[in-house]
Amino acid sequence: MTEPNEPRKPDPAVPPLETLDDSQRIPRPRQPAAPRTEPIRTTEDVPPGAIAAFAIVGIIAVLLTLKWGVPKAIDWYHHQDWAWFTQWTATVADPVHAYLTAHTAGLPLTASSAFVIWLGVGAASLTMAWLTGAVGARLTWTAHGVCSVLMVWHASPTAGRPVAAALAVLAWTIGSLFALRGLSLRPRINIHNHNHPAR
Repeated sequence: MTEPNEPRKPDPAVPPLETLDDSQRIPRPRQPAAPRTEPIRTTEDVPPGAIAAFAIVGIIAVLLTLKWGVPKAIDWYHHQDWAWFTQWTATVADPVHAYLTAHTAGLPLTASSAFVIWLGVGAASLTMAWLTGAVGARLTWTAHGVCSVLMVWHASPTAGRPVAAALAVLAWTIGSLFALRGLSLRPRINIHNHNHPAR
C-alpha cells in the first residue's frame, strides 16, 4: 500500500493516454464501392439480333409517320383557326408600337426603328439566354419583358388594359421557359471540412 503523499505509480496493464497531433491521425479506410457494370461502348457489344430488330422497328415507324402521320398533321393544320395567335400577337405588339410612336417624337430614332430594336433585342436575348445561360442575357430578357408589359399596359385601351397586360405576361413567361431554364432560386450551400487531412 502506498503512502498518501507518494505519487501513484502507473499501472503497467493500462497504456498511458496520449494526445495525437492532427497530422498524425489516420482516417478510417473507405469501404470499397460495389463494382459497376461496364456500359455498352461500341456496336460490337450489342447483339446483331438487337440491331436488326431496332432497325426494322425504326423503318416501320418512319414509314407509318410518312404515310399516316404527316397527312393527318397537314390536314389538321389546314382546318385550324389560327386567328387566336395573330390576335394575341397584335394585342401585345400593337400597343408597344403605339407607345413607341407616341414617345419617340423629337428623337433622331424613328418609331419603326425603335420597334425593330425592341423585336431584335427580345429575340437576341431569348436566344442567347437559351443557348448560353449567361447572366447578362437573362437580365436583358427580364428587362425586355418588364418594359414590354409596361408599354402594353400604358398604350392599351383602358377597358382592355388588364387583359392585354396579362397576355403580355403570359407571352413573356412562355419565352422564359427557354430563356431561364435551369435557373433555381434555392441557395447553393458549399460545406468545406477544414479538419479533414489533406490527401
